[in-house]
Amino acid sequence: MISIDGVTRPGILHGVSFEARPGRVTGFLGPNGAGKTSTVRILLGLDRPSSGTALINNLPYASLPRPLTVVGALLDGSGAHRARSARAHLRWMAASNGLSRSRVDEVLSIVGLSEDAGKRAGRFSLGMGRRLGLAAALLGDPPVLVLDEPINGLDPAGIRWMRTFLRQCATEGRTVLLSSHLMTELASTADDVVVIDRGRVITRGTVAEVTAGHDSLEEAFLALTATPTPW
Repeated sequence: MISIDGVTRPGILHGVSFEARPGRVTGFLGPNGAGKTSTVRILLGLDRPSSGTALINNLPYASLPRPLTVVGALLDGSGAHRARSARAHLRWMAASNGLSRSRVDEVLSIVGLSEDAGKRAGRFSLGMGRRLGLAAALLGDPPVLVLDEPINGLDPAGIRWMRTFLRQCATEGRTVLLSSHLMTELASTADDVVVIDRGRVITRGTVAEVTAGHDSLEEAFLALTATPTPW
């Protein structure tokens, strides 16, 4: 479970609070610059808040034992050195966390990169790089997935694959936090939605609750953000 409570960072985040629960895809929706990536970075221990807590299974990321087995994260890019092959990159990650080398081939197959495993990451398209990043997130078979704009660079077939994959992860009981500015995609994928604008959560609930009285998630979002946020 992900629990974010009162997270503040001056000029960026203002008391952000929400939860993402097991067995559900939680969409974290907001325009570029709204504070989504800053919140995710704090959750993953890459930045520190001035106040508040961001916990995974009741622990901060830095306190997680063997973190890859608890939470898998996909941020911008694959994270792989351009001169290193996809397989070599994943084997290094697996070794650093005491994971079996056989798991590398498993995740390459899951994300559809088995035939490209020997290619250097620098030769990958943007979409292939996203798949490699997802493979890295899956290495430890974690119960929690945190994905920041995961469909960037994917073609329509890749988007459909990603949507199906995330739904399967939730069906398996995993906690999935999906950050995106694409309202149509979240409406098709998420169970719950957290809407953030200018560093503040302005609403949260199921997709049905957030869109109540509106024709679409996009219409609901525009209506919510049309009201000035109090400071």
